[in-house]
Amino acid sequence: MFRTFSSEEERREFGGSYFIELQYCRWKPGTEIERIISVDAIENWKDDSLYIYGDDDNKFISHYGNIFTGGVYNNGKSGVVDIYGINYYSQELTELILEQVKGMKLFNDPILLGWLETAKKYNGFYILGL
Repeated sequence: MFRTFSSEEERREFGGSYFIELQYCRWKPGTEIERIISVDAIENWKDDSLYIYGDDDNKFISHYGNIFTGGVYNNGKSGVVDIYGINYYSQELTELILEQVKGMKLFNDPILLGWLETAKKYNGFYILGL
């Protein structure tokens, strides 16, 4: 379900822009949340992002929806993952999510685990919806 691409061209050839993107948050710790969740702060299609093909959105939600909660939306509210919008997960939430995925017996996907381990080096991460 989780995919990486070495270039934007490779991603386009696979599925165009029909992806949910998990992207590292490159803002420095301490940056105001309003800036982090601003639409203007987002640059899509990073080569080091993790992608979920749009047709796998229901599968993602059924397997991981109860884990990827608490992200901050563009409007400043938080809750369950919004697969159509911006979701920001802090460093603290990144740690919690990583531990929860590690504890999953059936769905602790090694690609996701490795990506989340790397996310600890950043100011959390985003899930950017379809």
